Amino acid sequence: MKPVPVKPKLRFNFMVVIMKKKMKGMKKLILLFSLLIIGVPNIFAQSIEAVLNQVEENNTTLAALRKKTDAEKIGNKTGIYPDNPEFEFHYLWGTPSAIGNRQDLSISQTFDFPTAYIYKNEISEINNNQAELEYIKQKKTVLLETRLVLYDLIYLNALIEELSTRNQHAKTIADSYNARFDAGDANILELNKAKINLLNIDKELETARVERMASLSTLKTLNGGEFINFTKSSFAPGTLPGSFEQWYSLAENNNPILNWLREEIEKSNQQIKLERAMSLPKLKGGYMSEKVMDEQFRGVALELTIPLWQDKNKVKYAKAKNEAAEIELFNTKLRFYNHLEMLYIKATGLQQNVSEYRSELQQLDHTDLLIKALNAGEISLIDYIMELTIFYNGMNNILELERELNKTVARLNQFS
Repeated sequence: MKPVPVKPKLRFNFMVVIMKKKMKGMKKLILLFSLLIIGVPNIFAQSIEAVLNQVEENNTTLAALRKKTDAEKIGNKTGIYPDNPEFEFHYLWGTPSAIGNRQDLSISQTFDFPTAYIYKNEISEINNNQAELEYIKQKKTVLLETRLVLYDLIYLNALIEELSTRNQHAKTIADSYNARFDAGDANILELNKAKINLLNIDKELETARVERMASLSTLKTLNGGEFINFTKSSFAPGTLPGSFEQWYSLAENNNPILNWLREEIEKSNQQIKLERAMSLPKLKGGYMSEKVMDEQFRGVALELTIPLWQDKNKVKYAKAKNEAAEIELFNTKLRFYNHLEMLYIKATGLQQNVSEYRSELQQLDHTDLLIKALNAGEISLIDYIMELTIFYNGMNNILELERELNKTVARLNQFS
């Protein structure tokens, strides 16, 4: 006897009856749902760029780093001005009293060699640029992490949709074999196979939903504790640069790590000039006054400091740091180039693989023929499940490849 076919029409009618009974309650639910949308505007953001903008605005790590960066910029502007002026006043009682009392007054100011202040100011500007580049680097890291989580969610959303469809199909098969078993047309082994198949898909679906909730929780953390119900379930076609070398030049110029090292080299150059300026004599000038009884002396005071030993080897140290910074920049550029080239080659291969895989799998889709063959008794239930499993594995592989492709392109474009 052939398997008892499921009657979609009866099922549809059953659903209509339920909907009619609960229509009044559904209206209330829809109203409440609408109020939730109005009250929580960020919860249903679906565009990847929109989510990234929200995360950039709400991420607590970036907020703290922004404050820290602003504080560092203020701190970098300290210590670049002349020393504080000095004021001295002495009142001395004379003994014997006949010689009178003595009053001394002194006001002075110490100056480094004038060009030192120019170099100090330039170094402070470079430090501010580096602080901002450090913030940009951390921001790009957070946004990349967010984008990778979103790609996980797209994959999981698509997988859940696929597994839900499979689950309904497996339930239909299980119900059919349960009816056949009751009618004596199927044995317990066949029924158990159908139930195990349904159980396996049930657990796959449950696992995917748990993973989705975990990813949504991670996204919530990245978004400063604000929940986003990201339900997008399809990957946009990833675009790769046509010319890697031309694209790499743009990525290199936008890389905050490399730009930070370039600023470090410029800072070390300015530090060499500053140390040379600091090795020149310092000048201290001011006004002095001395008064004893009816006698008073006034005039200017000049003091010259000749740095012979205190700043020894500072210029040599600054030159050594400059050489080290140049080598580090070269090494970092080399590693950055090789890393991006590896990602580019990987992304190119994945893109071709996904395209060919999907095209060939669509041509080999014979699920409709399988169900017809099963209903006609031409294949056994175990053969049917095995054939479906092979096809399902192919679909799963495509989703995983698409996720990996988009993640690779995201890492590739992090600094472009």
